[in-house]
Amino acid sequence: MNIDQWLKENTFHHSKFEDVAELVRLKEKQGLTISLCIPTLNEEKTIGKEIVIFKSELMIKNRLVDEIAVIDSGSTDSTREVAASFGADVYLAKEILPELGERRGKGENLWKAIYQLKGDVIVYIDADIKNIHPRFVYGLVGPLLNSSEIRYVKAFYERPLATSHGIRPSGGGRVTEILVRPLFSLFFPELTALIQPLSGEYAARREVLERIPFPIGYGVETSHLIDIYQMFGMGALAQTDLDQRVHRNQSTRDLGKMAFGIMQTFFSKAETLGVIKGIPKLNHVLRQFETDDNIFQSVEYEIMEEERPPMIEIEAYRRKRKYED
Repeated sequence: MNIDQWLKENTFHHSKFEDVAELVRLKEKQGLTISLCIPTLNEEKTIGKEIVIFKSELMIKNRLVDEIAVIDSGSTDSTREVAASFGADVYLAKEILPELGERRGKGENLWKAIYQLKGDVIVYIDADIKNIHPRFVYGLVGPLLNSSEIRYVKAFYERPLATSHGIRPSGGGRVTEILVRPLFSLFFPELTALIQPLSGEYAARREVLERIPFPIGYGVETSHLIDIYQMFGMGALAQTDLDQRVHRNQSTRDLGKMAFGIMQTFFSKAETLGVIKGIPKLNHVLRQFETDDNIFQSVEYEIMEEERPPMIEIEAYRRKRKYED
């Protein structure tokens, strides 16, 4: 499948799936269940609104979603209390599969959700979306319910940035455009068809998620796309235009940390696949600078992109899902 064909056949607009009752009919006809996972860390300001909207529109009014779960990294604010008060199932990531130890990172939460949640399809939605709407879910599950060939659906959108001065009408996606898109262009050119490969909103079939490794940190989305592309080809991937996502801005310093983690994941994955050979041992310390009265000081951050194995390799998961060895 060439890129132009893929863009024509596997790129959608959320309005194509706005008949939620029809999606419910398709879900029930196929005997599927759908779980919504919201990974959190100190998101008390936005988590309540997300849960209220998703629960009222997609669980009560229409039975599209079968469970809503918050997987929390150890928030120090009232994120968990707010989420529970509005009816979400709330879990601490460190209490899921505790025998495997605790790791910190969004990817860790996403991975543990596969064990904890029940659905045949899992939808991941970030917790900091200021303009949350049911389309963030139905726009992603729609392609899965309408095509058995599609296994993993990414969101893309216009990304205004919420700043202290209000909404800035353009911006966002900076790490994609200056890092991930150039890397994909060099080594996995078909994946450049993904408009926003780092978007935090996506839906996937359990049978896919349980068979791919999960970096615990910034590299999880990049890793997913490469693995699914290698396993199933571009036909298994799709993307949906969700129009607009308003979120908080990140500093250039934080984006540097993100890029550093993604590069670790990318080079490790590329070497494992034989795309790049002979990569030397990578350094895991990122040096940045800050200044005070024209005095420059270096600040070092150790960023280690560890990786969790495919969940299907975990004995406790196989027992829970009653998989035969």
